[in-house]
Amino acid sequence: MDFAVNPGLEPGIIFRITSIAIIFTLSLLDDNYRGIVMSLEQVKQYFDSLGLGQRVHELAQSSATVEEAAVAVGCEPERIAKTMSFLLGEEPILIVTAGDARIDNKKYKEHFHQKAKMIPGELVEQYVGHAPGGVCPFVVPEKTRVFLDVSLKRFEIVYPAAGTSNSAVELSIKELEDCSRSREWIDVCKDWSKE
Repeated sequence: MDFAVNPGLEPGIIFRITSIAIIFTLSLLDDNYRGIVMSLEQVKQYFDSLGLGQRVHELAQSSATVEEAAVAVGCEPERIAKTMSFLLGEEPILIVTAGDARIDNKKYKEHFHQKAKMIPGELVEQYVGHAPGGVCPFVVPEKTRVFLDVSLKRFEIVYPAAGTSNSAVELSIKELEDCSRSREWIDVCKDWSKE
């Protein structure tokens, strides 16, 4: 068919050009897939090194949103420890909150002395090492500071992501605090119940 459209090219050349284009496209997909797999594998290795590897779960369904994660894990949405990525100046920070909490812009500005500025979705992985839907506070670049919101303190067990949009880690609040290497507990959220 291509030969008839462009009679100046021989069929063998068209086949080679098409093959090269397909291989190039597959290599791009493979790089993206490899990055996702590496993120999960790095998180698994990290938890293995802590003796907590059995807590990392690769889920059969998506856990990219709080609601999906709650269904996949089998818990209440508020027990999903969602990790939100922001820029503080030019540096990335992560804030881990309860699933039912939302960032309160006034509290955020009072604490960090600037308006909340989320990292654009297409740049999240570049800044924090995990793609949107799988952002977690583990195995992140050294310059990325992690903060835990007090909305999490009402639970004994929470479920943050493990680097992909179909993973979770079951952790106590103390384990989350230690494993995330968080800087401090902060109070920057609203719309969550203290009960």
